[in-house]
Amino acid sequence: MISLALALSLFAQGADAAPAPAEAAPPEERLPAGAPKDDYQFVAWCYGSLRAYLDLHDQVMPEVTRIEGEFRKPGTRLEDDLKVYAEMQKEGRARLKQFQAAMTAAEKASVRPINMVGAQAVRKGKDTWSVGADVTKARLAQEWMSWVLPARCEKVASSLEARSKLMGVTLKANAPAEPAPEAPAEKPAETPAAGSDPTTNPTAAPPESPPAPTR
Repeated sequence: MISLALALSLFAQGADAAPAPAEAAPPEERLPAGAPKDDYQFVAWCYGSLRAYLDLHDQVMPEVTRIEGEFRKPGTRLEDDLKVYAEMQKEGRARLKQFQAAMTAAEKASVRPINMVGAQAVRKGKDTWSVGADVTKARLAQEWMSWVLPARCEKVASSLEARSKLMGVTLKANAPAEPAPEAPAEKPAETPAAGSDPTTNPTAAPPESPPAPTR
């Protein structure tokens, strides 16, 4: 009986000491599959993925229009749904400017060139929209219609730009002062040339008077 009570007591202690299950990260903290972890490279990856998505607009819209026209919800109009895609294009271009500003600020604040690494991350982001020959137009259009920009992109871009600008100001404040420019050397006074015209050069000797006539 004592052994049973001791066992139950130890079991209860073990249950209390067991770690709580980890909570799922919020959407803005989740790293998309295949995306780089470094903030600068991640923003570049977001730029590339969004750029490729926007560039597909003209290619997929005929199929999107067909799909939207065939599968209509009662009481909805096709024109209204198509306007949503136009608004998404406008919003996407605004996000591209945000990502570009964050990348530029990070490149200016970095003590070493990082633009080549950023270009590679951009290409990696664009590759998320690379499709094989076996992908049908309908499948590509459906993927395009359901795609959303990862929530983490905007948060990391805002943070990266703010940190980079602050770092850039700090680097400028700690940079050595540039030496003052040297004063231009004074030009020596010019000496009049021999035989110069006294009417134009007052320092020249006057001409000799002619000899007096003899009687």
